[in-house]
Amino acid sequence: MLVEELVAVAAAGGGAIVQAAGTDAWNGVRGGFGRLFGRGEAGRERAELERLDQTRAVLETAREGEEAERVEIAQVSRWQTRLEALLEDLPEAEQRQVVAELQALVSQAEAAEPAQTVHNDFSRATFTNSQVLGSGNMTVTNKYDK
Repeated sequence: MLVEELVAVAAAGGGAIVQAAGTDAWNGVRGGFGRLFGRGEAGRERAELERLDQTRAVLETAREGEEAERVEIAQVSRWQTRLEALLEDLPEAEQRQVVAELQALVSQAEAAEPAQTVHNDFSRATFTNSQVLGSGNMTVTNKYDK
């Protein structure tokens, strides 16, 4: 494969990890990347899963602060670099297989919805034809809006 193609796939993979970290798809994406990096070695896969968990923790902490964008960019870059190194070290036939696996993980992450919480608390409200009349509180928490 061309170097440009590998770089593009690796960049998409790094972005997928960061994108999935705040979604319900995290466990599936996390496991897929763990297997991808582990290449059949259980100890190596566990180490990768720990790295992925560290990434998620860093991203969650950053979302609570003002440095979220900088941290996200750094994490995408970190994983892109690791994916590039993985792909470059593989023979071409295996490289194509890993690229296909990586593209499937990227698709899985892209299809994921952000984890969110919705809470409605209406007091003395009147419901008329799907409209709410009256006063009340509504809280919507979306991890990507922080």
